[in-house]
Amino acid sequence: MELIVPCHFGLESVLKKEIIDLGYDITKVEDGRVTFLGDEDAVCRANIFLRTAERVLIKVGSFHAETFDELFENTKALPWSEFIPKDGKFWVTKASSVKSKLFSPSDIQSIMKKAMVRSLQETYGISWFEEDGESFPVRVFIYKDEVTVSLDTTGDSLHKRGYRKLTAKAPIAENLAAALIMLTPWKKDRILVDPFCGSGTFPIEAAMMAANIAPGMNRSFRAFDWKHLIPAKMWYDCVDEAREEIDMHIATDIQSYDIDPEMTKIARANARLAGVEELIHFQTRPLDALSHSGKYGFIITNPPYGERLEEKKALPALYKTLGEKYRELETWSMYLITSYEDAQKDIGQKADKNRKLYNGMLKTYFYQYMGPKPPRRDNHER
Repeated sequence: MELIVPCHFGLESVLKKEIIDLGYDITKVEDGRVTFLGDEDAVCRANIFLRTAERVLIKVGSFHAETFDELFENTKALPWSEFIPKDGKFWVTKASSVKSKLFSPSDIQSIMKKAMVRSLQETYGISWFEEDGESFPVRVFIYKDEVTVSLDTTGDSLHKRGYRKLTAKAPIAENLAAALIMLTPWKKDRILVDPFCGSGTFPIEAAMMAANIAPGMNRSFRAFDWKHLIPAKMWYDCVDEAREEIDMHIATDIQSYDIDPEMTKIARANARLAGVEELIHFQTRPLDALSHSGKYGFIITNPPYGERLEEKKALPALYKTLGEKYRELETWSMYLITSYEDAQKDIGQKADKNRKLYNGMLKTYFYQYMGPKPPRRDNHER
């Protein structure tokens, strides 16, 4: 099967590497999505192991359509009965269109549903569907009149790991945080400090990586109920594989700070749910108290953006302090995601690299301040 995995725009390369590391062949990389070849087992493994993905889709088919008649006939011709049983509940949960003649999501959804019904009526020889069985949500993406149709195996987005019951005001998505950590040279034996930890997403994702905890092992997926396509044993085997790979016998220096004691409490509770509380040091601490005796550490953080007017006034001083505290940590690197346009000016230093990303609908920048590499130890860079 071809499996389509959407991700945040600009982070396709990180997801591509993850998929290759899982052992699968990439067939296509596009804006915000990576396609690879895999079997039923790959559906389970991708859902459970991928840290930077949003969901895992099974490609049903693709075709060219410029009119609703073409959309109907081509959708009807797809092999729906290979996926959807006689009692299946099916609908087009999302339709998106870019640079195409067909652009109304509601019309696209309605016409495709009718075409699916007609196709399955002819295959199963029935005139009415009760749709009282398992759910099969369909997603369609139209780009330059090329229609890609897929089934969503995931359900709730993969960023919902299950550990974040409590959140901060502007939390960063778990899969985005994981991808940003992967864009840095941080490894589990290096220091990581987040001075604006909020609900703890950066430290928790880093700790899960350090302990090799698969992000999807404690949640459910839509396709778990598709027993005719994927045997339940495949899911259980995959979770067993994930459990065997966990290593909690590691020494870490991951620090989670916030000026708000309530946030420190929330971050600790979330880390407990994620099973990594013992790997993270939590502290209520203001930014101007940021310090560490270790060398070659990392600040990886999501500082306030100042979305509200009264908060915006405090940003210049806040980013100025961040820059000062960073420069005191002479051998350190700093990586931060923010939509604040004057971040570099107020930090007092231009970033070595700057990557434009979208956090939801918000245009943000991932500023990368790269410190010196540590000396090599036993021929392995620490």
